[in-house]
Amino acid sequence: MAQGGGRARLAAAAAAFTSNARNPDLRRAQLSFLGAWTAEWAFTVGLGIVAYRDGGATAVGLVGLLRMVPSAVLTPLLSPLADRGRRERVLVLVSTVRGVATAAAAVVVGVSGPPQVVYALAVLSTVAATLFRPAHSALLPSLCHSGYELASANVVRGLLDSVATLAGPLLAAVLLQFTGVTVVFAVSAGASLWAAALLLRLRYDAPPRPSATTGVHLVREGVEGVRAVVGNGDLALIVGLAAAQTFTRGALTVLTVVVAIDLLGTGEPGVGTLTAAVGAGAVLGSLGASMLVGTRRLGAWFAVGVVLWGLPVTLIGVFPQQAAALVLLACVGVGNALIDVGGFTLLGRITPDDVLARVFGVLESLVALAMGVGAVVAALVVELTGVRTALLTVGLLCPVAAAASWRRLRRMDRSVGVRDRDIGLLQAVPMLHALPLPAVEQLARHLEPVTVPAGTAVFEQGDVGSSYYVIESGEADVIGDGHAVAALGRGEGFGEIALLRSVRRTATVRATSELRLQTLGSDHFLAVVLGYTPSAREAETVVGTMLDRFSPHDGDGGPPRTSR
Repeated sequence: MAQGGGRARLAAAAAAFTSNARNPDLRRAQLSFLGAWTAEWAFTVGLGIVAYRDGGATAVGLVGLLRMVPSAVLTPLLSPLADRGRRERVLVLVSTVRGVATAAAAVVVGVSGPPQVVYALAVLSTVAATLFRPAHSALLPSLCHSGYELASANVVRGLLDSVATLAGPLLAAVLLQFTGVTVVFAVSAGASLWAAALLLRLRYDAPPRPSATTGVHLVREGVEGVRAVVGNGDLALIVGLAAAQTFTRGALTVLTVVVAIDLLGTGEPGVGTLTAAVGAGAVLGSLGASMLVGTRRLGAWFAVGVVLWGLPVTLIGVFPQQAAALVLLACVGVGNALIDVGGFTLLGRITPDDVLARVFGVLESLVALAMGVGAVVAALVVELTGVRTALLTVGLLCPVAAAASWRRLRRMDRSVGVRDRDIGLLQAVPMLHALPLPAVEQLARHLEPVTVPAGTAVFEQGDVGSSYYVIESGEADVIGDGHAVAALGRGEGFGEIALLRSVRRTATVRATSELRLQTLGSDHFLAVVLGYTPSAREAETVVGTMLDRFSPHDGDGGPPRTSR
């Protein structure tokens, strides 16, 4: 049986990757992420070398903070742009800005210009980079049709993130060995522009959103993203744990430089090698995480990922040898893969679509700030106590935070499991099957259970219609003008015509056995179903079919005026 379970998990892992490969929009979005993050990691290594040459470990930490503070301030204010209009347009813009800024940095380094100009260009590039992930994270659910497909997309993106974490620093290490920082920056610029080009061909049905608005409104809407996080304990917990993880990540941008050059004596190429070890572990971790797509324990695995971002860092201080450091940093990479799958999937599932980019913007803001603070704190601790003490202390934050959050994360897992059941029920209805995941999630959040005893009418012919119904269990008859019209069972919906045509019920629906129903108010139902072209078209087809099958008459024998 264990062998059968293993084969089932391998099959689920393979299906996770093939589902992304078959979806051309997901494929382009994922490859764009790969290009963007390969560029980011290669650029980070090159910038660390520039800063270390300029002022040692302290300069590396200060430059890390300098990059992140503007991003922390601006990302929540700019992320509302991705909740207005089509999100891929924001991604094209920021990738282009990153490419141009990085190319300019290559020119400055190539002509031996002042490092301060490079730092300023790095700030511009990083502001764009921190806006990329929230827009991309908010885009993915609109390209998916189920929680499984979204989890698969996050698994694939996690793998590509891991590949970028490996390829970017490794590419930088090779280029530094044979060329220099100028070429590293130039290659990073090319990867960013490639990421922009891939997104120009996306074709999908975006939900209706307002157009872009003015800066004053953006400030107000950015604050709404903060309120959404603060007002939801689950969102606040995930964002807080992500901030703890990225504090450690920021510290590692300093510690990997100091460990490679001062502690292990491997020189500047060793910085790229140590950073690439994180990527190597992340690749292996992502392949393993692909087997978690169908699990209902994403919160638990998210906690494990947070632990792995800290504990290995502490152990490097205990075992300061190159082989041990490479293995332990690979374990950090495994933790990164688990965080990508668990954290981003949970955020995408529990956040309403209309504020999704803003919530991810808040996340990226805290991530940027935590990375900057982590870099500065690590640099200060290194200067005051030495690199080994810095490793021992910095690594303790994540394990402690994960242990304190364990019970809340497990409750979150159970809540998402209930939501999946409701989504499955809704997607069994043909009219709702075409909806993307955020739309079905929106409907599932507003479902209200109703039980109707056998022999009781759910509603009578001529009643005013205000709700849509989906049968969770039991059976019912549709009776029009005193005659049986149809029989309904589990997974079938009814009541939509009265809502779509704004007329009274023309048929009675009576329970023939105890009915367990999930109901939707007309406002929620109409906003979602009519907001997407495929579902609106399918709804019109369903209405036409039903009216062809049964056309009720008014009291004078006139034409039909009402609907079920």
